[in-house]
Amino acid sequence: MGDAAIATSDLTKHYGKVAALEALDLEVTRGEIFGFLGPNGSGKTTTIRLLLGLIRPTRGTATVLGIPASDVAEAHRHLGYVPGEVALWPQLTGHEVLRLLGNATGWVDTDFRAELVERFHFDPSARVRSLSKGNRQKLALVAALMGRPDVLLLDEPTAGLDPLMEEQFQIVARDAAARGQTIFLSSHILDEVQDLCDRVGILRAGRLVEVAALDELRRISTTIVEAVFDGAPPVLDGVPGVTAVGPMAGVPGGIRIILAGEPDALVRRLAEHHVVRLHTVEPSLEEIFLTYY
Repeated sequence: MGDAAIATSDLTKHYGKVAALEALDLEVTRGEIFGFLGPNGSGKTTTIRLLLGLIRPTRGTATVLGIPASDVAEAHRHLGYVPGEVALWPQLTGHEVLRLLGNATGWVDTDFRAELVERFHFDPSARVRSLSKGNRQKLALVAALMGRPDVLLLDEPTAGLDPLMEEQFQIVARDAAARGQTIFLSSHILDEVQDLCDRVGILRAGRLVEVAALDELRRISTTIVEAVFDGAPPVLDGVPGVTAVGPMAGVPGGIRIILAGEPDALVRRLAEHHVVRLHTVEPSLEEIFLTYY
């Protein structure tokens, strides 16, 4: 098996004239939690379906642990999957669904399955048709995790979960990565990715526009500078790197500056005035994300 947990080369999917995914080159290492970010319709789910072999690419290749995604029988021996929209057999109980899916995968850690059921506060005796969206999501997570697969493909895995269960999911995901499992997490919930992932890829209209560690992504994007002056704040028009300036609500003499790139020119300009307070704010992943759109 190859060194990469997931690898794609020129992976492309067209539906007629619509490019759902275009020339995706990506490599995810083993034991990594990789965040795949983008708004709805950007190509995230298409990518996961291609990795699962559920659809065929227009061109290009995808492998899971060195196994071609098109070799569904072999690749799926190493995969766990949580779909964006969970659809299960409505007449079965949670117990029956887990037993059925466990038989299909061939191996289940029954003690770990019981632990997951308890950690997610899930009642497996209820029939699927009676479950809320959140409980269907819990069932899908338990089913995907219980066999400790080498690679987990998770499409919006916390949709419908309350904050306590989202926290449990993050704990379980970190434990899985610590054991060497790889997690490919597709999401538009930026806080979740920011808290959990080692690296992130940003997808826009079917094209990958950035892959970076979170620290790298912050460094190449923006810094927020809040400054308070004794007197009127300076005019910063024309200062290299300053992309926006606005007042700080309720703070006389205070301004909030959005800075791209190095701060040298801004610091020199600010030093010409009496600065009472200076504070830099690390941008959230959401603020970084918005710079691409």
